[in-house]
Amino acid sequence: MNAQTTATAAEIFGGPVYSYSRADALDDGYLVDVTETAREAGFRYPVALTRAAWDDCVAWDDDDTKRKHWPQDEAGRLWDVLYMARFAGKRNAGASCIAFGVLRVPREGRGTKARLVTLTAHVGPGDDTAPVVTIGLPNDF
Repeated sequence: MNAQTTATAAEIFGGPVYSYSRADALDDGYLVDVTETAREAGFRYPVALTRAAWDDCVAWDDDDTKRKHWPQDEAGRLWDVLYMARFAGKRNAGASCIAFGVLRVPREGRGTKARLVTLTAHVGPGDDTAPVVTIGLPNDF
């Protein structure tokens, strides 16, 4: 190289030692793909929830209903999350990170009172640089 040539980081340091893609996170279960339902809710981009957000705000089974004496289902709980994310997105058009609240009955404990949880929606490039949305608890990011 002569003095006028600028070296790239890859030329200096070599390629990445390790990378972990969004597809890897989906395959490993760290992200839950909810794109189909999200499109019904008005999202234009693929949407995934972090496993922690799914477990806290969406997951619900027959045992939860029996234990809580409070009939709910995952489809309804997912719709609540996506609706509130979409509403927050409309109010904050153009933002790449949006915090929003969702009232949900917690799975743990005996209580049946809905409690507010704050979620964060991040819009950014996916594996192929096309926009994607990831919704998670604030400490997931």
